[in-house]
Amino acid sequence: MAYKIHVKDFVIIIAGKNKGKTGYVTYINYKKNNAIIEGLNIVFKHQKSIPERNQIGGIIKKEAPIHLSNLALFNQETKKSDKVFFKVVDGKKRRYFKSTKTLIS
Repeated sequence: MAYKIHVKDFVIIIAGKNKGKTGYVTYINYKKNNAIIEGLNIVFKHQKSIPERNQIGGIIKKEAPIHLSNLALFNQETKKSDKVFFKVVDGKKRRYFKSTKTLIS
């Protein structure tokens, strides 16, 4: 199955507490349909210290995953979220923006 959102894509969050914010995808978990967006959906993790591993405890900021259904690709030309369609060119499946019909890099 071809996914519409890949790593290093510029996306916009369309639902949730960070709605309207944009960022780059750094990691995608295809089994759970989650993605981590650079600098968004920051949560605080209370880390317990583990002396055997020389790990210091405290409150750590980290990026939490966001479900793929809450993300949309952001079209830089139109400055809006955009749908994606697939087209086979030279035997390869390519992604295009639906509104401008331009290739997604």
